[in-house]
Amino acid sequence: MAEMYTTAEWIPNVGEEEAFVDAWTAFAGWAGTMPGAGTLRLARDLGDATRYVSFGWWDSAESAHAWKSSPEFRERMGRVQQHVAKFSPAELEIVETVN
Repeated sequence: MAEMYTTAEWIPNVGEEEAFVDAWTAFAGWAGTMPGAGTLRLARDLGDATRYVSFGWWDSAESAHAWKSSPEFRERMGRVQQHVAKFSPAELEIVETVN
């Protein structure tokens, strides 16, 4: 079991940026209670203020997949996506770490 990150690019609907951040924060608060979840972060692109990127650490792909398969996932994710024009998710496996 290798540690991994879930990540996504988000482009909120114009005028819904604050609602998007609020919805994402609530979603991440719930996600952070799932077994195997680590810190979840949302960042805004300094070169393009309409673009946000989220990333969250998971102790394994199995933990992240169990979270995504949970009964509440789709409904809670929908609360975030209602404020979004573009959503591009990905899963990243750690291949190297340098301290």
